[in-house]
Amino acid sequence: MIPNKIIRIKKNNQEIPASDLKQFIWEYSHQQISDKEMTKLLKAIFKNGMTREEIFALTESMIDSGEKMDFTFMSDYVADKHSTGGVGDKVSIILGPLMAAAGLAIPMISGRSLGHTGGTLDKLETIPGYRTNISLDEFKRNVNDIGISMIGQTEEICPADRKMYALRDVTGTVASIPLICGSIMSKKIAEGIQGLVMDIKIGNGAFMNTIEEGKELATLIQDIAENFNIQSDIVFTSMNQPLGQFAGLWCEIKEAIDCLRDEGSNDTMKVTFALGTKLLLQAQIVNDENEALNLQQRLIESGSALEKLLEMVVIHDGSLSDLASLHTLHLPEEETVLSAEKSGYITHMDTLRIGLAHCELGCGRKKVSDILDPTAGIEFYHKIGDEVSEGEPLMRLFNTKKDKLDIALHMLKKSVTIDDDKVQHHLILDDRNSS
Repeated sequence: MIPNKIIRIKKNNQEIPASDLKQFIWEYSHQQISDKEMTKLLKAIFKNGMTREEIFALTESMIDSGEKMDFTFMSDYVADKHSTGGVGDKVSIILGPLMAAAGLAIPMISGRSLGHTGGTLDKLETIPGYRTNISLDEFKRNVNDIGISMIGQTEEICPADRKMYALRDVTGTVASIPLICGSIMSKKIAEGIQGLVMDIKIGNGAFMNTIEEGKELATLIQDIAENFNIQSDIVFTSMNQPLGQFAGLWCEIKEAIDCLRDEGSNDTMKVTFALGTKLLLQAQIVNDENEALNLQQRLIESGSALEKLLEMVVIHDGSLSDLASLHTLHLPEEETVLSAEKSGYITHMDTLRIGLAHCELGCGRKKVSDILDPTAGIEFYHKIGDEVSEGEPLMRLFNTKKDKLDIALHMLKKSVTIDDDKVQHHLILDDRNSS
């Protein structure tokens, strides 16, 4: 293969033959093509996009670069959920156990914090003892034994994607929808799933600012899913304000447990149930949306969903005694409050700014080597549409380092807009049927 010939095809905005694209990626993952040559191809893709056939070939080559899970020996419906990332989004930690309690098998490979958004893996690792880096054999055994396991991406799953993503991160080619979709779907398909539900976040705190951008991503995700014989559903949810009562690390684990105790915030549960409904309908466990909602509520009220989370913690070597005393673990040493500068109604929240402040507190990474602070987070006392009085607390910030706390507080000074007229926040923006 002549790499420059393949690069030139894409630079000329032409379609790379599937076999040539697969060979290019195989040679790159086996150190036969350099980072410099791959960067040229990534930049050409970033500029000119990819056809459907190219994207299918890209996804397949990423899958074939590593091991693939096989759950065909199980009678349970095997499914997963993916979110494009948000502030305060702890839904995976609630939804996974809830679906496992409903009888689905949930092999979930989660990610770490990215930019201003939190990472499920980082949150799980605040549970003392919880191991996210188990072998694929143990992962598979967990799913078979209790119906769920949540880990990070291993070296065996889609190594070509992992190598390409690291290069995209330093070459300014992350925000390419074809590359994003190939990266997401290769890992999901490699899990051996039958079904997927995708939570595409829209708004000022999301990677997709508009519903039009989100629908472009959704269409491509569903095309890839259909090509690989996977059922898929999309739910569009708003990230024009943080989700839930808390954004952070350990504080989000506590909130997820409260949700599984039927003490969760309405917005978090609404998103969880919307996604869960799609999966239950895919699995044909229920006949309609009302039945799906009723089943999920029963599994929460009975404690079955919480019990499934605790089973997962135990099987991953997490400490149940620490979970039992969750309100005394990872206590912050510092805290401060952001107060309303005037009276009126909250009409806007700058969720991107809130997410960046949450990262500054110690909940996210600016660079890979950054050490996270499990005690850090933000509590939200009010959301869009709420009436507040001058001087009333809007948010509580907490962590263990006062200098970071002060920086975050300063960042948040202009993050909330208060006006005289009340506005309504729409949480579920749109949804789609299975492809």
